[in-house]
Amino acid sequence: MLSIVFAAILIALLFDLLNGMNDAANSIATIVATRVFSPFTAALWAAFWNFAAIWLFGVSVAHTMGEGIVDPARINEYLILAALMGAVVWVWVCHRFGMPISVSHALIGGLIGPVWFAFGSASLLAWGIFKIVLFILLSPLIGLVLGFLMMCLTLLLFRRKQPLRVEGLFKKLQLLSSAVFSLGHGANDAQKTMGIIAILLFSVAGKSEFVNRYLYENTGDFHIPLWLVVTCYSVIALGTILGGRRVLSTIGNGLAVLKPAQGFCAETAGALTLIGTALSGIPVSTTHTITGSIVGVGMTKGMASIRWGTAANIVAAWIFTIPATILLSGCIYLLLSVLLPLA
Repeated sequence: MLSIVFAAILIALLFDLLNGMNDAANSIATIVATRVFSPFTAALWAAFWNFAAIWLFGVSVAHTMGEGIVDPARINEYLILAALMGAVVWVWVCHRFGMPISVSHALIGGLIGPVWFAFGSASLLAWGIFKIVLFILLSPLIGLVLGFLMMCLTLLLFRRKQPLRVEGLFKKLQLLSSAVFSLGHGANDAQKTMGIIAILLFSVAGKSEFVNRYLYENTGDFHIPLWLVVTCYSVIALGTILGGRRVLSTIGNGLAVLKPAQGFCAETAGALTLIGTALSGIPVSTTHTITGSIVGVGMTKGMASIRWGTAANIVAAWIFTIPATILLSGCIYLLLSVLLPLA
C-alpha cells in the first residue's frame, strides 16, 4: 500500500509542477506581451508571489477539493492514482500542443472519473460539482466584465494625459497587478493539489502506522498538514519558473495586442476574480479567468480587435477537458483494477 501512496504523491507533485508550467503563461502573459519583463524575469517574479500566497490565504480551496467533490469515504489510493494519471496525461498532451487548457478542471475531471466508474453517481457530491461547473461559465465572464469596466475607467481618467507618460506609469503598475494576480494563482491552484494529496492521506492514515505517524495524523477530521502546504506552494512556484512558453504565445499575443494600461487592467480584473473565489473556497481556472479579462480589455478597442479564432480554439479545449479526464481516469482505474489487487 505504501508504494502506491508514495507513487500517487509523486504524481500529484508532478501535476503541481505541470500546473505551474502551464499557468506560468497566465501569470506573466501581459507583462511579457507589453515588454515590461523578459519571459524568464517575469517567471521569477510570478513564482515569488505564487509562494507568497502561503502567508495570506487559508486552505478553503484545498478543503473543497478534498471533501467537496466526491464522497471522501469512497476514496482509496488506487482511485487517487488513477485520477492523477488521467489528469497528468491530458495536461501533458495539451501542453505539448500549446493549448492553454484548465489544469484545475483536468484534476477535477480526473477525480470524478474513477469514483463514478467504480461507485456510480451516488458517490459524487452534486452541490460541489455544480459550483465548479457554474464557475466554468462565470469566471471568464466575471473577468471579461471587470476587464472591460476597468479599461473603460482607465481610458476616461487618462484621456487627456500624454500617452508616453501613461505608458510609463502603467509599466510600473503592471508589476503590482502581476504580483497580485500571481498571489491569486498560487492561492487557488497550489491548494488543488494539496486537497488531493490530503484526501489520499486521510483515506489511508487509519490503515498505515507510517502515514499516521509521519505524514498525516489521524485525528478523525479532514485537515491539511503544514508540510503539505509548504511543499505544494514550492512545487507550483518551481513550475512557474520553468514556464510554459508555447502557451504564453497563445495567451499573451494570440488574443489581443496589449499595451501596459491594458495589461494592468486585465491582470487586475483576473486577480480580483481569483482572490475572491479562493477566499470563497471555489476552485476556478486561472486560464479561464485571465483569458476572459484579456478579451474584456480588448473589447474596448472594438470587437474586431479580438482574435476570435484563437478564442474559439481555447474554448474548445476548455469544453473537452472535464469529459476527457473523466474518461481517461475512469479507464485507467478499470485497468488498474485488472492489473493490481485493489483493496
